[in-house]
Amino acid sequence: MSVKADLHVHTIYSKDSIITPKEITFYAKRIGLNAVAVTDHNRVEGALKIAKQNPDFLIIPGTEVSSLHGHIIALNVAERIPRDLSADETVELIHKAGGIAIACHPFAWLKGSVGKYVTAKFDAVETLNASAFPFGLASKKAVNLAERLRLPKVAGTDAHYGPVIGRAYTLIDAKPTVESVVAAIINGKCEPQGKGLSPSLRIENQVRFLRKFLTNRGQRAS
Repeated sequence: MSVKADLHVHTIYSKDSIITPKEITFYAKRIGLNAVAVTDHNRVEGALKIAKQNPDFLIIPGTEVSSLHGHIIALNVAERIPRDLSADETVELIHKAGGIAIACHPFAWLKGSVGKYVTAKFDAVETLNASAFPFGLASKKAVNLAERLRLPKVAGTDAHYGPVIGRAYTLIDAKPTVESVVAAIINGKCEPQGKGLSPSLRIENQVRFLRKFLTNRGQRAS
């Protein structure tokens, strides 16, 4: 398998992330990745911009869509997918936009998990999300879901803090192009790898988010 990708990363284009565009490639390369999917919340502009800025590193443009039934990752899209629609409607719009739909962290607590609304219309299930809690139980239930629906399994970190990138990743039997990666995922030529975040990384992640939240609130008040 020639592509090692973290398929779930947020940047400063998401309100809850502090990862800058430059940090994406820095941390990805440092941990040995050769691709990253940028999946900001309900936005795709940042992913497209970052892809143009990094022609020598594979950036897969995507977005994490807030459907009525939970969050759904769309990969290989160049336009925003409307939020607050049903899971089925969201998947249909992702497909119409030329993308693939991934049920991200389907059983994690406090993450807008799509869970019971996942159907065979999805293209894959994120069975390993490094930020999911409780990690073991959420991962086990996600694997069971993917196997029951006979859907491919993928992994990502759900990173909102640079050093988290690549703690979970997907090995993909594909050429280093967006089209090849997407086709390989659809055909199940992928394998989730990695582990959950350590307690120290989880704490660092939350502390930095809190600092950003307080800074933004202070700027709005001034």
